[in-house]
Amino acid sequence: MTDLNPIDELLNTLPQVGCVEWIGVRPTRGAPMEEFESVRVEPGTGLEGDRFNGGVRSKRQVTLIQKEHLDAMGSLLHRESVAPGLLRRNIVVSGINLLALKDKTFRIGEALLEYSGPCHPCSKMERALGPGGYNAMRGHGGITARVLEPGKIRLGDKVTA
Repeated sequence: MTDLNPIDELLNTLPQVGCVEWIGVRPTRGAPMEEFESVRVEPGTGLEGDRFNGGVRSKRQVTLIQKEHLDAMGSLLHRESVAPGLLRRNIVVSGINLLALKDKTFRIGEALLEYSGPCHPCSKMERALGPGGYNAMRGHGGITARVLEPGKIRLGDKVTA
């Protein structure tokens, strides 16, 4: 048995269980996000019907953001919250810190995903959210993930590491 140093032990302790709150797919470039109750995800292609097909080697097959951060961004923009469809992320989850999934695989519904990096905002957020939108989203952009095992993801599904 290998003893972990204290920080590694903390990084590997993630008892929280998240929940899928919203699912969105963008069918074509420039189109608004379409909201779904469930979606199938596949390795190499991400969400079925999503225009962003990153390919097998892409780090950005699925994008996720925390519901709690929608309220934080809203506060920074002097509004109650931010509608998830404006942010161009695929899945909104609550109850789990997505950054704690760094270097981990995690399950959402039937699918197995792998953390692949942070999902930084782009300049389109200034147009979507109004003046200051880009900066309000900095640090709150969520994560990107690769699909390792295909499956269906539904509203209410658990997110577990």
